[in-house]
Amino acid sequence: MKLSELSMNHISIANRDLINRILFDGVNDDGKPGDLIFVFGSLSANKYRVPHAVDLYKSGRSPKLLMSGGALEEPEAISMRKKAIEFGVPEQDIIVEAHSKNTVDNVLRSKEVIDEYLGLQNIRRILVVTTFYHIRRCYLTLKTFMPEHIEYSLCPAQDNNTRPNNW
Repeated sequence: MKLSELSMNHISIANRDLINRILFDGVNDDGKPGDLIFVFGSLSANKYRVPHAVDLYKSGRSPKLLMSGGALEEPEAISMRKKAIEFGVPEQDIIVEAHSKNTVDNVLRSKEVIDEYLGLQNIRRILVVTTFYHIRRCYLTLKTFMPEHIEYSLCPAQDNNTRPNNW
């Protein structure tokens, strides 16, 4: 059974606490700067994820944004790039991976794009932007498929539906 298939009516308080710990413990932005802000795509990425990533960029946390996602007719990454430019990010500071269809694909295809544009050997820390609910999966996928020397700052975006207090 998947966590997404669980009904809150059938989960005990103890199990809710366990699920909260699995999903959300340790998911706090450590405030460290990075070489790249990795923004995972979604239907609502322009509403929550892109503004958060742009705030991180404008605060000087990282010089580059990577928009990843290609599941729609207009790939999510292209739409996110346009939104970031509207928010004032220079086009040359945005890298796009527009072919991925899921989280693993985001990471594998983005790994190639990062290597091509920046060189994986030059990346020491990546700031990860997605929702609270998705960030643990993204982090574990990055740790599985990216080079071991890369560290991560988890920077969940505040959306209306996937925070620790309301999932």
